[in-house]
Amino acid sequence: EHNGRVDSIDYTIFNRSEFICSGSYDTIYVWDVDNKKQIGKFKHKDRVYCAKFSQYHYNRESKEVICFASADNSIRFWDYKCNKILTVFKEHSNSVTCIEISPFDCGKYLCSGSDDKTVRLWDIEQLTAKIVVNAHENTISCVDFSPLQNNNKNDKNNIIVSNGHTFCSGSYDQTICVWDIEANKKRNSFLHTCGIFRVKYGSNELANTILSSSLDYNVCLWDTRYNNLIRSFKGHSELVYAVDYPPFVVNNVIGSNSSVICSGSLDNTIRFWDIRSDKEELYVIKGYSGKTAITTLKFAALKKKENYNKQKSNDIDSMRLYYGTTNGSIYEDIYRNDMN
Repeated sequence: EHNGRVDSIDYTIFNRSEFICSGSYDTIYVWDVDNKKQIGKFKHKDRVYCAKFSQYHYNRESKEVICFASADNSIRFWDYKCNKILTVFKEHSNSVTCIEISPFDCGKYLCSGSDDKTVRLWDIEQLTAKIVVNAHENTISCVDFSPLQNNNKNDKNNIIVSNGHTFCSGSYDQTICVWDIEANKKRNSFLHTCGIFRVKYGSNELANTILSSSLDYNVCLWDTRYNNLIRSFKGHSELVYAVDYPPFVVNNVIGSNSSVICSGSLDNTIRFWDIRSDKEELYVIKGYSGKTAITTLKFAALKKKENYNKQKSNDIDSMRLYYGTTNGSIYEDIYRNDMN
């Protein structure tokens, strides 16, 4: 348990074992999911805004590394097995508020946003910033990579290995911007009524959508192809700090991964919404009692027993939800289709 608000949670599988990492104020924890115990701790000299597992270091160097963004204007890579800082990026001129690892090219690229109003695309292997974008008129609060390629084979800049990828950034200036990496320019933008807290690209059928949350307590779903708002979801009574797409079916009640989104709020609820409907939320999880609120969430596949795997080897239909709170606690909720 952290001493203060949990600002970020990430999940990974290294060497067939599951881990989560969490960041709060100046501290990062690493947790062994199977044994439910803390296996690593790093205390930084300044605030830690975001922490992510580095897939690049695991895939290329067999190292278990966490990348974190800090108020000291830096991005650092911490080998938690050896308790050693491997690399430091220091090109931002103000607090680094958000980071995201690329889901393509073995996690070779890192996107970062800052109070200096720039977004930077880093090559982790070459230790350089490939792109620097003067992106917004205020603090950049969130970034994300698109998992989808647009098959733009005419781009010859060779900024990254793959063609056709984009990333998006959200800011307190009320805008979300989508950036074409190879063309090195803004593709389109969306305007909220208030400052943006979180952005998240969809996957599979929803890969052309961006989910966002804002200071106006609303959750919005945007279409990047037609540059328009698909739907706004209203129901939270406080700031919405976290949004995501649930990856699995839940109890046949919440729905499938092609139609459901999720949001967590300072009103101490997590809400599931059907993007095909303008009705009320499908399902509401109320946070644990006491003066606390939801600040971050992360979905993960549910580990199944061997006999269960044999019965449903082609049907990944269960999930775990980890969420962090303002009181420093991290909770795990488990959902199975075979649960009554």
